[in-house]
Amino acid sequence: MIAINQLPATPAGDRIGQPQRGAIAIMFVLMLIVMVGFCGMALDLGRLYNRKVELQRVADAAAVAAARELNGTAAGVTNALDSAASIATLVKYQYNQLSINWSDAAIKFGVSSAEGSAWLDAGAAAAAPDGLLFVKVDTSVLDAAPNTVNMVFMGLLSSTLSSASTIGRAVAGRSSINVSPLAVCALSATPASSRANPGPPANTELVQYGFRRGVSYDLMRLNPAGTSAENFVVDPISPPGVSGSSSNTAPGMVGPFVCAGHLAMPRVMGGTITVSRPFPLASLYKQLNSRFDQYAGGFCNPNGAPPDVNIKSYVYTAIPWMSTVPSSQGALTTTAGGALWTIADPTPALASNTAPMYGPLWAYARAVPFSSYAAGSPEPAGGYPPFASSAWSTLYKPGQPVATGTYPGGVMTPYKATAGSNFQAPSAAHMPGVANRRVLNVALLSCPVASGGTVAASVLAIGKFFMTVPATATSLNAEFAGVVPEQALGGQLELYP
Repeated sequence: MIAINQLPATPAGDRIGQPQRGAIAIMFVLMLIVMVGFCGMALDLGRLYNRKVELQRVADAAAVAAARELNGTAAGVTNALDSAASIATLVKYQYNQLSINWSDAAIKFGVSSAEGSAWLDAGAAAAAPDGLLFVKVDTSVLDAAPNTVNMVFMGLLSSTLSSASTIGRAVAGRSSINVSPLAVCALSATPASSRANPGPPANTELVQYGFRRGVSYDLMRLNPAGTSAENFVVDPISPPGVSGSSSNTAPGMVGPFVCAGHLAMPRVMGGTITVSRPFPLASLYKQLNSRFDQYAGGFCNPNGAPPDVNIKSYVYTAIPWMSTVPSSQGALTTTAGGALWTIADPTPALASNTAPMYGPLWAYARAVPFSSYAAGSPEPAGGYPPFASSAWSTLYKPGQPVATGTYPGGVMTPYKATAGSNFQAPSAAHMPGVANRRVLNVALLSCPVASGGTVAASVLAIGKFFMTVPATATSLNAEFAGVVPEQALGGQLELYP
């Protein structure tokens, strides 16, 4: 017999497993393709997201840099454009490799961040800069390169997906202004007038809104429209043109703003503001005195309300630079023509006036000749050229020299001392302090103000008043140091949605 070799029979399970293994292989390939596609899409979208972040960083930085420069003048607009261009070229894109090709067309200016507000281009803003305190930056108007991302993997799926665009947009502007929530009546509605003091014409003095530089006033004891004192607390959160409420001017609400010395709005002019009478000094004087490194009661925090760099109190009985001791801390009050004035106002000194009746003179600011003033131009950064102390004999009392040899020479004043009897540093825990914190930027109102507890009032200007001594529950003595353009007063900047 011939033996026939037979192959062993294939188990049924193996015959079934072969097509299964083939199906799994096919599914694996298909899933791998899908996974690679998703990974590619994720990489492309990740690059697009990163570019969006980069452009947003450019827009944010440019908007903040520009907004910081705005001060209501054409020069401020120019500086804003320069600052935006400078910062935009420093912030690179494509993973910090390429610089933005900046254009001023990407920036616009406005008076508000509100939806639907009008925005002006650079040319229109420079021609009408008043009130422009907000900036909008939009990178979509720049060349296409930074706004376009080539999609490497998604482009393989469709030519329409070969690139994608993204942009950065930002709006920045002020959210506050460095003005105290205190308002007083302007003693005159005239921005600048000349005061013909006795002596040569060279002693004609600059008077601003009725106030004389270098003279101290009790801000709680003034009223050019009546014989009863008028002073006001400002609603710190209701901007011009918006009606506020009496609850906004309650001491508990206003106290933190008194500590910090600012209002939670970008302007106080351009419309009426809400004020309440009187200013509750008895409840708020301790907040004012944080400037002297006094934090009794814990009303203020030295982090948010630091002391001044020089906290020396210039008490009228102990100042070294006047030849005779003043009779009070500020100019003596008087009534004339149905108004509550001081002996410094509103006409040249009476023959009976003497320098000591003016209180401590020139602790922070010197009087200024009217010839130093230039109408229509802001005061120079270094101030107007002032009088020399030798002019005191005619400014305050003919023939009576009142400034001693201890008064600083040049344009210095006692407050600017960094050592000696006119200087006192804050406590070590609160050093170094902040220069000029004792200067209160105070709204000067057009008076008389309408009767009532909480009313609308118009602001004529912002006056600078230097606190010569800490306030008390009944008095706030401060030396007039000129006026400052409202929009030149910086405040906190904020990026808006």
